[in-house]
Amino acid sequence: MRDSDHTKAVSLLVGAALCWSLGGVLLKSVDWPPFAVGGGRGLIAAIFLLLVTGRSLKFKWGVLPIATAVAYTGCTVLFAAATKLTTAANAILLQYTAPVYVALLAAWLLKERPRRADWITMALVFIGMAIFFYDGLRLNDLAGILLAIASGISFAFMIVLLRMQKDGAPLGSIILGNFMAFFIGLPSMIGAPFPDTGSIMALLLLGIVQLGFAYLLYARAIRHVTALEGVLIPVVEPILNPLWVMLVIGEKPSPLALFGGSIVLGAVTWRAITSIRRPPPEALAG
Repeated sequence: MRDSDHTKAVSLLVGAALCWSLGGVLLKSVDWPPFAVGGGRGLIAAIFLLLVTGRSLKFKWGVLPIATAVAYTGCTVLFAAATKLTTAANAILLQYTAPVYVALLAAWLLKERPRRADWITMALVFIGMAIFFYDGLRLNDLAGILLAIASGISFAFMIVLLRMQKDGAPLGSIILGNFMAFFIGLPSMIGAPFPDTGSIMALLLLGIVQLGFAYLLYARAIRHVTALEGVLIPVVEPILNPLWVMLVIGEKPSPLALFGGSIVLGAVTWRAITSIRRPPPEALAG
């Protein structure tokens, strides 16, 4: 028996991943330092979410909402720093070690224990992503690698903490996190030349679509899925990201990369279908 809220939530997760995946092609279009881009898109995303939610937005000050905002900020800022100090392949692959941390944290904090399908999906995702990014991997960028791992841990905490707010107002934490990212990036923004028109347009799309609209969908979805589903189903994002770059800019992935990507997409599609057919009790209760 299917649960309509859970089925809709899975669709929203896919929609969020599609929005996130635009990051690569849009970031390549912004002629600005990485931290300036992170701060700028954070401010735009925060304003967008405030305008969309309006008076319906509720935010309760407390340890949980603030911790969620800090985890969100850490995820975005650390990832930006990681891509600066190591390859994009290293940064993306290591950030998406998050499912392992989510599995451990969700079992501890949410009592959402991984099922066999989750472990199979994680194994296939890691194998597929390793193949996909094989050509771009480098093991000598220690600082960037450590930051990427930290970004993955922050990503995992963000997802679990958002799930813990399923009956509250998770969007408030996301908006606060975007403002935090803005203040972190502000020094780089002040010291950088004003971006050109093309960069401004790309920055607006990054803030409104790639962050703002994506997390609007994600905050609604996380109420009705487990934390592990919340990280496994959107894992199509790092695979779609370079595909958009290929279509728009012309950077073509190798046949090996396409093979790895097909493994990831197949695993995530299978997990999403099985999730819809048999939603877990935790999701039905959410």
